[in-house]
Amino acid sequence: MKTRSIKHRITNNTLIFVTLIVFTSLLPLMSHGQFLRENPRATVQKFAAMLEIINYYYVDTANSADLTEDAIVAMLKELDPHSMYLSKEDVKKANEPLQGNFEGVGIQFQLFHDTILVVAAVPGGPSDKLGILAGDKIITINGEDATGKKISNNYVMERLRGPKNSKVTVGIKRKGRKDIIDYTIVRDKIPLNSVDASFMVSDTIGYIKLTRFARTSLAEVKQALQTLRKSGMKDLILDLRNNSGGYLDVAIDLSDEFLDNDKLIVYTEGMRSPRTNYKSTSRGSFKQGRIIVMVNEGSASASEIVAGAIQDWDRGLILGRRSFGKGLVQRPFNLPDSSVVRLTTARYYTPSGRCIQKPYDNGTEDYYADLLKRFEHGEFVSADSIKFPDSIKYYTPSKRIVYGGGGIMPDVFIPIDTAANSKYYSDLFRKGLLNEYTIDYLDKHRAELKRKYPTITDFKKNFTITDELFEDFLAFAEKNEVPRDEEGIERSGKEIKTIIKGLIARNMFDVSAYFEVISPIDRELMQAIKSIQDDALFRKLSIAM
Repeated sequence: MKTRSIKHRITNNTLIFVTLIVFTSLLPLMSHGQFLRENPRATVQKFAAMLEIINYYYVDTANSADLTEDAIVAMLKELDPHSMYLSKEDVKKANEPLQGNFEGVGIQFQLFHDTILVVAAVPGGPSDKLGILAGDKIITINGEDATGKKISNNYVMERLRGPKNSKVTVGIKRKGRKDIIDYTIVRDKIPLNSVDASFMVSDTIGYIKLTRFARTSLAEVKQALQTLRKSGMKDLILDLRNNSGGYLDVAIDLSDEFLDNDKLIVYTEGMRSPRTNYKSTSRGSFKQGRIIVMVNEGSASASEIVAGAIQDWDRGLILGRRSFGKGLVQRPFNLPDSSVVRLTTARYYTPSGRCIQKPYDNGTEDYYADLLKRFEHGEFVSADSIKFPDSIKYYTPSKRIVYGGGGIMPDVFIPIDTAANSKYYSDLFRKGLLNEYTIDYLDKHRAELKRKYPTITDFKKNFTITDELFEDFLAFAEKNEVPRDEEGIERSGKEIKTIIKGLIARNMFDVSAYFEVISPIDRELMQAIKSIQDDALFRKLSIAM
């Protein structure tokens, strides 16, 4: 609850009345018996009295609204790691990635030498329709200089995003043109894609990389499946690595794409939330064909629902490393000032009955330090370091053992890949030099490259990082305070060359092109391709073939 500023005098009774209105608006969620047993009047009065004491007797000026917000945040921290408070200002920003769109001019941009560089115009968006091109540099916004040290990501978004049908004028510097080109852009809704990549990794195996479970995710996956089928896909690798989740209902609908009719996908249950079952229907579009779901320690929540359903019904293989372990369901509650509390109201359980929520008894800080502990314990390199007690053992229909209580354990463990790591490689990434070099390279050669390689297929097959180009990059890195390191180049050279090619592809085509180009150095994906073709492995694990 957010109260008024203490500049306005609020009586004890008024404050209690307002607080009780907020509380009683939530009463339908509780039984009458629970309300009587947990009558909050004394607590509400105590909190209101404390605010009034501060209001009248505190030595300095205080803001009751801010104190109330701080109290809410502190209360939620005592409950669990995922209940959270969002101020009115933060609600829209928090929802935007999951709603699948925002309102703006429709460009992907990067900051390049204190200048706003257009990486790509969103196809069909307002900038694309006006003819704004990849490689264009925005140097003025609404007549004001938009270059220099003041430029930041927030600076750009504050000025280029805005309500639909509003206008913004940008001044564009384009290679080959001496004059500044002014464009007046009418802002519109811009889609936020959740499918980062979709392509064929072999003649019959399709690959989809899903980064979040947003409102548009199911439609995007359906479209990707349809396109891949036309290209000959029979089996699918679904990449949920580092997908931290999103909407529960989207995870359910996506699982429905792969499971036979009337299969339990997930159920939710809490002390004040009765059990609710969610089952598959006959509507799914990929109920035949092998599936591998890729997960790692960054896969959480909705990702774990999909992986759990696929695993528990022996529908496909889970490959990678143990997932994050978030099995709590949050429900939003609106407060009077349009702020929101996302309160954990239930746990979710996979079809076999396991809750994969990891323990949080030792507080939020310890909870989020769990991944570091896994790394230090050796879990990222050896599956043998993971020990589950029998108390959290469950069985699939084929009597395969699966575990709850701390994430989804994969059927095929893949250790984290550090073979190509070197300090030289890390320094290049840390300073952003790979990205900076490819942007500069494209600025000089974009027209020539587009002419020679009109499609990603042409580019992937025929473009190579020549020795001359690689030496030019190494010299560029040296000029930018990353000294040449022969040992590092020997260890990481192949990866560096592939990343350069991938970044050029991304800036010429799209994000999917980047992942397609770098796929040969993605050892986890290469193992997934090998595993999905392994008949003996599928038979051994009693997975549907």
